[in-house]
Amino acid sequence: MQEKIKEIAARVRELREICGILSDEMAQRLGISAAAYRKYENAEEDFPASMLFEIAQHLNVDMTVLLTGEDPKMHVFTVTRKDKGVGVDRRKDYKYKSIASNFVHKKAEPLLVQVDLKPEGTGPSMNSHPGQEFDYVLEGTLKVFIHNNEIVLEEGDSIFFDSNYAHGMQAVGRKPAKFLAVIM
Repeated sequence: MQEKIKEIAARVRELREICGILSDEMAQRLGISAAAYRKYENAEEDFPASMLFEIAQHLNVDMTVLLTGEDPKMHVFTVTRKDKGVGVDRRKDYKYKSIASNFVHKKAEPLLVQVDLKPEGTGPSMNSHPGQEFDYVLEGTLKVFIHNNEIVLEEGDSIFFDSNYAHGMQAVGRKPAKFLAVIM
């Protein structure tokens, strides 16, 4: 995992430099401190998936390029078989799989996300990113925290929200929660 983090960080740095964007400027665009951004680029911290999506937009590349070092190739359609998406284990609280990584010029980033149970009394890690997000619960029960609200979603429930607001997800009940997230 650490080697993959280093590879992604190196790709982000190289593409940022090719685009002529200073690291301080990228940090400002992302709304984080320059010191925090340097930790990501130096592979001292792991990039959250939402931040990689945002960086890809600023660098005018597909997120797949940052994750794999390869350009997507499919123009008409792409198929991702069950449990075969590109792993994007970017945050310890969530396990991501990109399920359209090989499609060129996506207008959204669909991800399968698993949220494991946490010890009682532990809150979710919060994040925000530009755009909007749609989440559809496939398995388990998911508590969504957003803008001073806590919404419990069961299998088959969904939520669509402005992802500029800090948000986080937490599995509740007796098993992990799995949901489809579409970041736009």
